[in-house]
Amino acid sequence: MQRFGTLSFGHYGPLGGGRQLSAADSLHQAIDLAQGMDDLGVNGAYFRVHHFARQQASPMPLLAAIAARTGSIEVGTGVIDMRYENPLYLAEEAAALDLISDGRLALGVSRGSPETVVRGYEAFGYTGSDDPRGADIARDHFELFLRAIEGEGLAERDASSPFGGGTGLQRIEPHSPGLRSRVWWGAGNRDSAEWAGRRGVNLMSSTLLTSADGRPFDILQAEQIDAFRGAWREAGHEGEPRVSVSRSIFPITTAEERMYFGGRQDGDQIGVIDGIRSTFGKTYAGEPDELVEQLQQDAAITSADTLMLTIPSQLGVEFNLRMIESFAKHVAPALGWQPARV
Repeated sequence: MQRFGTLSFGHYGPLGGGRQLSAADSLHQAIDLAQGMDDLGVNGAYFRVHHFARQQASPMPLLAAIAARTGSIEVGTGVIDMRYENPLYLAEEAAALDLISDGRLALGVSRGSPETVVRGYEAFGYTGSDDPRGADIARDHFELFLRAIEGEGLAERDASSPFGGGTGLQRIEPHSPGLRSRVWWGAGNRDSAEWAGRRGVNLMSSTLLTSADGRPFDILQAEQIDAFRGAWREAGHEGEPRVSVSRSIFPITTAEERMYFGGRQDGDQIGVIDGIRSTFGKTYAGEPDELVEQLQQDAAITSADTLMLTIPSQLGVEFNLRMIESFAKHVAPALGWQPARV
């Protein structure tokens, strides 16, 4: 593990006891937390994207705001649901954000996870799928998106245009030359990971795997990562791809943290998602020394270069920053991490 960051679901709404977290609160707190993490040398701030829900749904304005107020932290998504996206507009937005952040974008995309509505992407205007989960729409959108950010000409120039004219095909603007290397595919199974390796994009391994053969989640995930890297090499891509995994990890150093997380040391869970029997990763909670010992035995964490900590964003900036600082000081260095800012 060379890098670590946070993965936020961005929930907002009622908190209990008459308290309310608004969408504005959630966005402002995300920016404030990212600034604090940047000061600590944390490597990334990543956000889940869900539509028709009280969560982050339009990440680009948020990531641009974070990029403008930080100096080194990576800003990213985990993941944007490509079923809902206009691939050419996303290419424009992603390139602009990559340029604003000086190449600090980590754009995670995929088919996305189940939503709170039925085929919500159709309400966005993307219809005609033959797949009950819209995977064909996501893949088609992704392929066009890649062509756009690679600089391929996609629209015929108008020779009679008063704004330059010319002939041939025009690419999407703005163009960010390094963006292609900062695209990640979120994969929840081995086949999807191998496909990402062949396409030459980085891997965001999901918080669950659509496999349940009795083996531990970290072993299944490490095998998925190996398959991804094998597909990358076989396809002849240059360099080394990046790989991230996410975990719920809570260092307990105060009575307050023990109150929230003292009973959260869960094992792997088996459940059904999209009608498929799946394995969900465990929650780690304990004293820092105990966490170090446990995480060093997690095969997927030791295989990946980036660890994303899922954070309870509803608990606020101060609490989360204190917990992240504790992880940075007492746990992450033993796993191989060095801060982005020395």
